[in-house]
Amino acid sequence: MEGASYARMPRVKIRELKDDYMKFELRDTDASVANALRRVMISEVPTIAIDLVEIEVNSSVLNDEFIAHRLGLIPLTSERAMAMRFSRDCDACDGDGQCEYCSVEFHLRVKCMTDQTLDVTSKDLYSSDHTVVPVDFSGGDPSSVESADGRGIIIVKLRRGQELRLRAIARKGIGKDHAKWSPAATVTFMYEPEIHINEDLMESLSLEEKKEWIDSSPTRVFDIDPVTQQVSVVDAEAYSYDDEVIKKAEAMGKPGLVEITAKQDSFIFTVESTGAVKASQLLLNAIEIVKQKLDAVRLSEDTVEADDQFGELGAHMRGG
Repeated sequence: MEGASYARMPRVKIRELKDDYMKFELRDTDASVANALRRVMISEVPTIAIDLVEIEVNSSVLNDEFIAHRLGLIPLTSERAMAMRFSRDCDACDGDGQCEYCSVEFHLRVKCMTDQTLDVTSKDLYSSDHTVVPVDFSGGDPSSVESADGRGIIIVKLRRGQELRLRAIARKGIGKDHAKWSPAATVTFMYEPEIHINEDLMESLSLEEKKEWIDSSPTRVFDIDPVTQQVSVVDAEAYSYDDEVIKKAEAMGKPGLVEITAKQDSFIFTVESTGAVKASQLLLNAIEIVKQKLDAVRLSEDTVEADDQFGELGAHMRGG
């Protein structure tokens, strides 16, 4: 119908929220939007990571390149990453990538003076910006200082007389360029399942048959009431779309015992952050980037270039 609007208003409902973990529902949209959000969270939300390492002294057992690679993979707190400039676009340092607007400088100076092995960790990195530091996995718990999380990420181990001195430059980047800039450990989503049990067919089964059918599911989706002997859905989201209960019902001669469909406009997301940004901020940054991408398509003045880059989507967004 000409002039009809196909705009939808997606809704987000937070189910569980921690600094590094988040579970939420995304409703009233389709799989293309859900997958776009997932991909942006993984590879296009910017963070800060060490990108240049200048080794002054290294008498450890690891070579310079190995240490530089390990330094790059240390997650750094990146709350200000969205406001920073990419080093390639920075006009303050002519793209050199070593100014306060596009980089953060780190120093590490450690020497082992005893016979005991010395662990050089991320806590030995000293930053020129107090807002950009290695992520603290101890959670601020004083009792965990001596634990593996409290000591930080191990970079290298030194013996008596061995020394490591270096200077490192951290820059803004995205996971699409290198995995060290990805803020997400994992981002997954699943269609929300809708499960309907045919009560008439279920009542025709004996108690043993009901238990056998419930046990056919690899995950605990169904349960039986010990008093009423009624089968009910206890955790629909535990269903992994394996069709085992459907196959079991057919093998028992009861096809149609259960009907399981995936809601096409409802998704359950699980987000785990590396700690560079909080899981909640990761979602907000990803939504902002998706909006910027759509604006770039809709407002592009160069229609030919937009069509080449975005195809039919670009023309559709402009109303063409």
